[in-house]
Amino acid sequence: MNAFDWQRMLLDQFPWTFLGEVLFRALFAYVLVFLFLKISGRRGIKQLSLFEIVVILTLGSAAGDVTFYHDVPLLPVFFVFAALLALYRLTTYLMSRSVRFSYWMEGEPVTFIHEGMYEIDSMSRLNVSEDEFLMELRQQSVEHLGQIRLAIIEVDGNISLYFYDDDNTRPGLSVLPPKHRPIYETTPFAGLHACTNCGNIEEIAERRQLKCPRCGEGTWSRALTTLRSR
Repeated sequence: MNAFDWQRMLLDQFPWTFLGEVLFRALFAYVLVFLFLKISGRRGIKQLSLFEIVVILTLGSAAGDVTFYHDVPLLPVFFVFAALLALYRLTTYLMSRSVRFSYWMEGEPVTFIHEGMYEIDSMSRLNVSEDEFLMELRQQSVEHLGQIRLAIIEVDGNISLYFYDDDNTRPGLSVLPPKHRPIYETTPFAGLHACTNCGNIEEIAERRQLKCPRCGEGTWSRALTTLRSR
């Protein structure tokens, strides 16, 4: 075998006319994926559920095989797509008929902020770092948890936020990066402080150490009272 054999590198033993077959196979796979998404009723794929991600990955594998491999016949791939479509329709039907089955397949919405504080049990169950939550909140113009009445993580990963109005905004834990949110075990000044673990607010005297009565942790940050910017 010779190095830099362009015939081998580009087409190996196949004739140049095989490129026409590759174009046809690519068109075939493209049409099947498009028809799947069209028939399944999806309007877009910006946010996919876990089940839909599995279906799309399986479709991608089948489409890739039929596109690049000359020894993969077209008809079995068509039946793969038909079977996946039937499975998708059956699964979505069962999910519409049973809330329990739907939650088992896709999970359920999780409340992680309630009345300006973290829901401790929810936070321990979620496999996402706090920094990711805080980044999401900052991107929606949230400065501290006291501005939020309710925050829910939806099954597609989006966060739904419900805010207090200005008259009911309460002191809360800052969601700003550590550079703008000093954390203390011994409070350098008296005033309202927020537990950095759960968001509980306590009035703490100067140079005091205190375990949070809500979660038992002992690190604090100055509570913010600013109103939400519009």
